[in-house]
Amino acid sequence: MTTKTAILTSHGQPSAPEPPERALAALAAEVAVHLPSWDIRSATLANPGRLDAVMTDGAIIYPFFMARGWFTAKVLPERLSGRDYTMACPFGLDSSLPELTAAALQDAQREAGWADVPLSVLLAAHGSARGPKAAEAAEAFATHLRALLPGAQISPAFVEQAPGIDTVARTLPRQTLCLPFFAQAGDHVREDIPEALNSAAFAGQVLPVVGALPGTPALIAKAIAAADSL
Repeated sequence: MTTKTAILTSHGQPSAPEPPERALAALAAEVAVHLPSWDIRSATLANPGRLDAVMTDGAIIYPFFMARGWFTAKVLPERLSGRDYTMACPFGLDSSLPELTAAALQDAQREAGWADVPLSVLLAAHGSARGPKAAEAAEAFATHLRALLPGAQISPAFVEQAPGIDTVARTLPRQTLCLPFFAQAGDHVREDIPEALNSAAFAGQVLPVVGALPGTPALIAKAIAAADSL
């Protein structure tokens, strides 16, 4: 039987490509546990030549991105021009992700000892000056979370567009969870978000990125299998 191949792709970090590459490879290994008959590979776009090196015709390409924006709609297809592949749904648009996230937020609220106050979440997203897709994905995600978490205050804010994270953070209760709406923890998560929160004297808790939530490898495996069945 021919082994099927799936390739996890993400933006990576142009200034330091190896750490995100290793992190994505580790995630691919976790996904492979759920797809034992598959060859699960990985490549960040910021690592020169990596995607070409792991690409094989007939592969399922899994975009570990939060939106169907510039990189998933333009950059990635251009990199794969002339190749035979099937593109899976981007991570951030997976219909199962809001439910997984809502459960994680409720767990974090309990662990923080804030179960007696309404849930407040600062959804810290990328945004983009190139187009509306990144912000639309974050806003849609916030809408899904509100439906799953009645009474919760879900407040999207952005690194690269208004409203800024510092602006929104100043308006929120002290008992607020900041959830970075990112697949990987790059410079925006390590530097820009903390800087904005410090500027706002944010007193809440900062959670790991959405892409690091428990259950992510199983969710990705399910999406790859779904794309294979198309």
